[in-house]
Amino acid sequence: MTGESNSTVTPEQLAEVIAEFEQYRDRLYNETMASAKKAKLPKKLAIAQLQPQLDQIDSKLEQLRNQYSSAIS
Repeated sequence: MTGESNSTVTPEQLAEVIAEFEQYRDRLYNETMASAKKAKLPKKLAIAQLQPQLDQIDSKLEQLRNQYSSAIS
């Protein structure tokens, strides 16, 4: 650990992390749905199993977006 706090993160760094999280969320969803389709699992079942992870990612994205908004204000 370097001892740096979140206040040393630049808006540009936050924007990059947000973009990466959004890409990760999309990839996770798309790959899970493709795998479920190949395994002939019902879409509802796949989404139900994936939803807790998506909720966690969405929560983190909201926190990061709020932090970004504060940083550029």
